[in-house]
Amino acid sequence: MTAHLSGPAPASVEEIQLIKSSAVRLQREFDGVFGVETIERFMTDSFQRLAHARIRTYVPVMAERFTRDRLRAAAKVQGRAFTDAPTVLFLCVHNAGRSQMAAGWMRHLAGDRVEVLSGGSDPASQINPAAVTAMREVGIDISHEIPRPWTDEIIGAADVVVTMGCGDACPIVPGKRSLDWELDAPAGKPVEQVRPVRDDIETHVRTLLSELDVPAHA
Repeated sequence: MTAHLSGPAPASVEEIQLIKSSAVRLQREFDGVFGVETIERFMTDSFQRLAHARIRTYVPVMAERFTRDRLRAAAKVQGRAFTDAPTVLFLCVHNAGRSQMAAGWMRHLAGDRVEVLSGGSDPASQINPAAVTAMREVGIDISHEIPRPWTDEIIGAADVVVTMGCGDACPIVPGKRSLDWELDAPAGKPVEQVRPVRDDIETHVRTLLSELDVPAHA
């Protein structure tokens, strides 16, 4: 599978070396599924897709995680899934508020019983600080996340696609279970106004887990 390159290239020799080191680590994880050249190509592309991040220090680490998600998704699309767990994809415009909170709740409540992915049609440069604070109040840390775009392999691997306010920019995927959650956008709101959105998202996530027959952690 070919990764379509986008965004600026790695900016330094150090970043290039970090990409190569990450590719070697991932190759051990995906041995027999993807070769190191393919993994390095995905890693480079993921790095470029996250180059918009305001805090560049986090980019190499998050690019490795993004690449792992994309490779697991690609393997599932090719019929070589690493798990039987359902894959849920949360989408919004900037991947900075609602979709990140939903992904945080899903990981917190489901653990490894659900593969959780998120993305945006126009990723922001950082996570909404009010969303970070609201989630931290309930013991969920999303502060180190970086808004990311969705990709073809991630869309293809999703069993459930949940959209939140991205309108016509959200992909229409035949054969997928699609949900649209009507939630207030937290952008520009103080944490006092984000808390109700956070709580609404928790309710939606718990309902979805029940529908997937996945018990939620206490």
